[in-house]
Amino acid sequence: MDTASKLSRCAERRHALQLRMGKGAAIIPTAPERIRNRDSDYLYRFDSYFYYLSGFPEPEAVLVLLAGEEPRSILFCRERNPERELWEGVRNGPEGARAAFGFDEAYPVESLDEHMPKLLADQPALYYAPGADAAWDARIMGWLNQVRAQARTGVTAPAEIRDVRAVLDDMRLIKDDGELAVMRRAAAISAAAHERAMRATRPGRSEYEIEAELLYEFRRRGAQYPAYWPIVAGGANACVLHYRDNNARLADGDLLLIDAGCELDGYASDVTRTFPVSGKFGGPQKDVYQLVLAAQTAAIDTVMAGRRWDEPHNAAVRTLAQGFVDLGLCRGTLEKVIEAEDYKRFYMHRTGHWLGLDVHDAGEYKSGGQWRRLEPGMTLTVEPGCYIRPADDVPRQFWNTGVRIEDDVVVTASGCEVLTAAAPKSVRDIEALVGRA
Repeated sequence: MDTASKLSRCAERRHALQLRMGKGAAIIPTAPERIRNRDSDYLYRFDSYFYYLSGFPEPEAVLVLLAGEEPRSILFCRERNPERELWEGVRNGPEGARAAFGFDEAYPVESLDEHMPKLLADQPALYYAPGADAAWDARIMGWLNQVRAQARTGVTAPAEIRDVRAVLDDMRLIKDDGELAVMRRAAAISAAAHERAMRATRPGRSEYEIEAELLYEFRRRGAQYPAYWPIVAGGANACVLHYRDNNARLADGDLLLIDAGCELDGYASDVTRTFPVSGKFGGPQKDVYQLVLAAQTAAIDTVMAGRRWDEPHNAAVRTLAQGFVDLGLCRGTLEKVIEAEDYKRFYMHRTGHWLGLDVHDAGEYKSGGQWRRLEPGMTLTVEPGCYIRPADDVPRQFWNTGVRIEDDVVVTASGCEVLTAAAPKSVRDIEALVGRA
């Protein structure tokens, strides 16, 4: 998506939010910069809500929207500063930001405390994210108290405080064409990185070496960051759901589980593949792998407009539970294993989550007490798994087997599109690739 189209879509979203507000003021700050240690910062990443509405990438910025008969969009941002720009890069400054990003007004962020009591005066409602940041809560309460102090002059303060996230979450759930174009590119980069990792894997290499292959491919193809730190888990480490050490040696006969996705222009991808370090699945490993793959296929087949959010999970659970019975991991009938939740010993997480500007993206999973129905443009992951730790009542041939298969899927009018389909996952394709660097 080119810059002009992106900023036009941001302006459309601001207008849509103002219409949903009716009348009132919204305050959406971007994320603060964070110190990593001493005088070294973490790489800066903007707040997703702020970026969704503004497209503005700089820190120390606040978006204020006024809704009503005369809607206004106002940005507060850093001023130009030649000395700081020498060290940190060029800033837009208020005038440049207003012209380049399409805001009605823009002011120095240092003037925020001066402007906000005036902007909040006589507004019926205030929209912001209460509880998200204690410092912002205190600052906004200070502005409201300044407005209340003018009561005897006839000025009124907002009578209602509403969580702006409740409105924005519903908006962010449905991805527009521009968002999906970026997410397809992110998915393609991540798929290529997983294929590169498969080709580079062989016994004796370290998990961190494969991690390096992933990160290299992300950046080589233009992604700015990993969307989350990669999980590169060989052997028993694959049974640790959020394993992050990535420092063990890869052994012949083990499986390698990789959960890794890039972030491109703010949008995340999220992909998991599991494959044999030696390039050939052992018999029990193949049985478990094909079971998880069948569960994922069953789940993806239920992703379509009109279906409930929980239907893919239920389809995956039924497939996995029956497989656990067939493999001797669970005992009893399918119905008993599901009712008693015995399957959770080997599959303890849900089958997916929303995906977008955040890896676990904004949006409720239930509406009115019922699981939400899927709509075209909703984007989610489908990620069943199986994690078998050693135990006296578990057949030894399955010990330390961890398998997860995860793809990014968008709901369409006719079914769904698997954005990450290019990442190999059939037994045949995997065995043809592993170790072929």
